[in-house]
Amino acid sequence: MITIPYLTALTTYFSYGLLFAFGQFRDFFRKIFDWWRVNNLQGYAPICLGLEDFYTRRLYLRIQDCFGRPISSAPDAWFDVVERYSIDSNKTLKRTTNTSRCLNLGSYNYLGFAASDEYCTPRVIQSLKRFSPSTCSARVDAGTTTLHTELEECVANFVQKPAAVVFGMGYVTNSSILPVLIGKGGLIISDSLNHNSIVNGARGSGATVRVFQHNTPWHLEKVLREQIAEGQPRTHRPWKKIIVIVEGIYSMEGELCKLPEIVAICKKYQAYVYLDEAHSIGAVGKSGRGVCELLGVDTADVDIMMGTFTKSFGSCGGYIAGSKELIRYLKHTCPAHLYATSVSPPAAQQIISAIKVILGEDGAQKLARIRENSNFFRSELQKMGFEVLGDNDSPVMPIMLYNPAKIPAFSRECLKQNVAVVTVAFPATPLLLARARICISAAHSKEDLLKALEVISQVGDLIGIKYFPAEPEKQQQGVIKVD
Repeated sequence: MITIPYLTALTTYFSYGLLFAFGQFRDFFRKIFDWWRVNNLQGYAPICLGLEDFYTRRLYLRIQDCFGRPISSAPDAWFDVVERYSIDSNKTLKRTTNTSRCLNLGSYNYLGFAASDEYCTPRVIQSLKRFSPSTCSARVDAGTTTLHTELEECVANFVQKPAAVVFGMGYVTNSSILPVLIGKGGLIISDSLNHNSIVNGARGSGATVRVFQHNTPWHLEKVLREQIAEGQPRTHRPWKKIIVIVEGIYSMEGELCKLPEIVAICKKYQAYVYLDEAHSIGAVGKSGRGVCELLGVDTADVDIMMGTFTKSFGSCGGYIAGSKELIRYLKHTCPAHLYATSVSPPAAQQIISAIKVILGEDGAQKLARIRENSNFFRSELQKMGFEVLGDNDSPVMPIMLYNPAKIPAFSRECLKQNVAVVTVAFPATPLLLARARICISAAHSKEDLLKALEVISQVGDLIGIKYFPAEPEKQQQGVIKVD
């Protein structure tokens, strides 16, 4: 739970209030000056109503240059950011032919597989020549190659489950699987900060959805106990099934799930556990097998394991792992398996090769490096006085910004010094909790991290986001100089 300082909350509300007031003021005069224009709708209702796109027009467009920055190279530790400019007050942005070489602190390239690799890349190129870029078919038609079969076996062995099924998109894995797993008469209990793909999948299932406080096992137990006692709405019949959904690492918080406690509670009340390991699989644990390995949880106690290949594996797609009966059922019923085009063969080969590297000697070095990089960077940021969310070993570390004026200021000032960061605000986070989300990679060297710390510290002083007192300068420098 984030506790916002009173003065910070007050100034943040005041800033949003000013933006809203000026936006409404401009909209008022816009209606006056535009009333004489010819209406071309010809009886159709406006596809974007004024209030629905107010946030986009009056708030987002002011700072849209901080989002969606195009790049012209692989998202490695350093990459090329394409420069853009605007001649209409940021309403539209035009690309130039110029690029800036920037330190990448925004991509999910946790193990460094996003760039060319001496083991993976030649095998991917070979698979491209053999299979082509796409299967041009769904899995149940002609879209299953030998690579897909090998990939599913490889994933199942890696996450230590009996079977697995893979999909072409990580977001769709959640949003399409949940409506198949549970429906009317079922109960989904979801962490309050679960990813949007889980939220949409739960809503589309038709099941009753209840939320428990973020990463709070005692509140989960309270919700479970109350819902089991009440039963289904109106009829009060027992629930057909109950699924508790959590994430391994929460992407906007950088926190590790309290999985051992949650699994124990689910066992007590006979509820299924659905674990989303999009940000944790491949990135944490002694051999990269995720939070189960890191926290000492038997994978047999997690009923449904979900993950994506877009972070640690440098590819695309997602997977579901579980019992053979579950996977067989999903292959016969899930729309993403029946109707969507299968994973691109080169992408499948990249995942297979990455898993083999992770399980080898090079993989152990990558895992040790990302753990050391993450813990070092988090520790130094905290010593500087930043409010940093998340837990040790997590490669995701949000730096709290709060005030809307500090969102573009932080992003633009870092970019001026060739450090590319990702800033996140409403609606991806609550209105008051804007932040910069730093993602650390095993590809970052110590020199890269020191440069990033120097730039972020300077920008933090400039825009005033060091909400805690910093440690004495001598002690801080002594820590940084340690090799």
